[in-house]
Amino acid sequence: MGTGILKTIGENLQFVLVCALVILAIVVVAKVIEDKVLKDSVAKVSKTRYLTICAMLGALAMILHIFDFPVAFLAPGFYKLDFSEIPVMIGAFCLGPVGGVIIELVKILLKLVVKGTTTAFVGDLANFVVGCSFVVPAAIIYHLKKTRTMAIVSLATGTIVMTVFGSLFNAVYLLPAFSRLYGMPLDAIVGMGTAINKGITGVSTLVLFAVAPLNLLKGVLISVPTMVLYKRISRVLHSTAQDAGAVNRHSQPQG
Repeated sequence: MGTGILKTIGENLQFVLVCALVILAIVVVAKVIEDKVLKDSVAKVSKTRYLTICAMLGALAMILHIFDFPVAFLAPGFYKLDFSEIPVMIGAFCLGPVGGVIIELVKILLKLVVKGTTTAFVGDLANFVVGCSFVVPAAIIYHLKKTRTMAIVSLATGTIVMTVFGSLFNAVYLLPAFSRLYGMPLDAIVGMGTAINKGITGVSTLVLFAVAPLNLLKGVLISVPTMVLYKRISRVLHSTAQDAGAVNRHSQPQG
């Protein structure tokens, strides 16, 4: 009994460490690219404006994330679809890839505070990492040349990267981690997929016939609203953030 508890604690601590390292790695990579490659193309904004935009879009993304839903005809019920990457992507277009990562992280942290986790935190890590695999490449490409055509190219690239990376990440790490931490055998997880699609017979076919199509669908559902809304919302964001910065400055003691 004691050994089992210690093993469970060890596995959870290991997973927390992996989460921390993955988050740190994503932040560092995004920061290096932004500083070295995009240093002349990412708009410079005040810290107050930057934090205000991240907070607003992170809160909006959290609300959209809470209202996730399964796609029963495509994947097992623990795979869910949501529209939370729309405000994240808009923020990344506005602030750069680091801003997108911060908004993504704010979204996940707020969601854990408000709703908690139902997947032993595996789903939350997946949502963050897979979301970043869409947002970061798309933001990098868009900031290289800010045109409508480049925005389309960036979102299409983000969709492809998210689909490929999300499938590999599920197969190699997330599904085994979910099985171990949630106490559900991999065969049972695969069986949930088989009940939807008879072609799903193992982990590889589960990610090929369920995870990959789900990520492709998500990419399209993020990209289209982002293209429609970005220009309109970006003007509002800059205006709101400027107002917030002005209030903050006026509230300071005058010398």
